[in-house]
Amino acid sequence: MTARTPLLVRDPAEPQALRSDALINRNRILEVARETFAARGIDVTMREIARRAGVGVATLYRRFPTKESLVTAAFADQMAACASVVDDALADPDPWRGFCTAVERICAMQAVDKGFTAAFVSAFPDSIDFEGVRACAEEGFAELTERAKASGQLRADFAQEDLTLLIMANGGIVADTAETAVAASRRLAALLLQSFRAHPADPPAPLPPAAPIGLHNVVGNLQGPSQAVTAGQVSGRCPR
Repeated sequence: MTARTPLLVRDPAEPQALRSDALINRNRILEVARETFAARGIDVTMREIARRAGVGVATLYRRFPTKESLVTAAFADQMAACASVVDDALADPDPWRGFCTAVERICAMQAVDKGFTAAFVSAFPDSIDFEGVRACAEEGFAELTERAKASGQLRADFAQEDLTLLIMANGGIVADTAETAVAASRRLAALLLQSFRAHPADPPAPLPPAAPIGLHNVVGNLQGPSQAVTAGQVSGRCPR
């Protein structure tokens, strides 16, 4: 069985035709929403999105009556891309390579977009798009898992819940730049994939280069952006 990607239907909040100024406003709102959700997650308020987009709150709600409709429209492309990752992996004749490729690409997508993961795992009852794509992605990854196990390359005790653990771990990456976040995610994925192998390679495959992150990033993640400690604030000396 191969996972089928459902078609993403047109956003129900979008009218058949918009005046040019209304279309500009809508595109601007979506652009700001994508950028803000990517940096701060989907808990950002609608009022904040409207302020950043330079439109009134009423204008925002005319285009997107609910927060869910805005999130759905903002992440439609990413949802399609995520489903495509799984479909591409299923098309790979090498089960282990397909499994690894899916894990690596999903981790990379998550590393640069905090909002997407939150949107992907959220329950939006009014969004047929998200529910359908997520169901197909989960079904497809389950098939990838079974194929990799059957090939003898994925350890037999790997469970679907382990994918959740992987996503949670990868989602905890905090870095100063998107490039550093992607580098850290790539190395984490490589480390975990080595542990998932039924028979680890001898010698093991070389890991991607370590990302320039330190314990100050952990402090920033635990305390939140407003209290994050920068690298310059952390002493490089160990007291004796």
